[in-house]
Amino acid sequence: MSKVAVVYFSGYGHTAKQAEAVLAGAASVAGTEVTELRIDQEGSLPDGWMETLAAQDAIIYGSPTYMGGPAWQFKKFADASSKLWMQQGLKDKLAAGFTNSASTNGDKFSTAQYLYTLSQQHGQLWIGTGLLPSNKKSSTPEDINWSGGFAAALAISPSDASAEEAPRKGDLQTAYALGARVATFAVKLAG
Repeated sequence: MSKVAVVYFSGYGHTAKQAEAVLAGAASVAGTEVTELRIDQEGSLPDGWMETLAAQDAIIYGSPTYMGGPAWQFKKFADASSKLWMQQGLKDKLAAGFTNSASTNGDKFSTAQYLYTLSQQHGQLWIGTGLLPSNKKSSTPEDINWSGGFAAALAISPSDASAEEAPRKGDLQTAYALGARVATFAVKLAG
């Protein structure tokens, strides 16, 4: 049995919807146990979160992109994870990430880069999406990897869209595929 945790913050519910797709993708892989760790509005996680993360085989990080970077609540978690860094508690575990913003670009790559750098600080092994982009004239937000993310799963939630309306189908399929890919590798490594 491999263990995959998804640790994320969501300010308006859009990134939570993306996280649900990541969790479902990871859970779809036989031999995988998934754990959801949602950072609250104060940037806190439930007691025991460090021990929970240290017991995982893979950790998938998620944050909305606000003003060109991760939400401060996610950054508070990342800073607190330095206690795990001191113990090398996440070293050699798999890592991946996802982010969401209102704009087509929205500087999401800055957040993806931050998530990657956090994983590298911890000595983790990063897994990208492994997906080709949907970049034809006929492509729409309903297509997988329409946002063209390689390093992380990217999603677009227009600023006037509710969490029921966005992220759209293609972005959720991309998140699902990322969760499944990370879980597949975690099962192989645990094997």
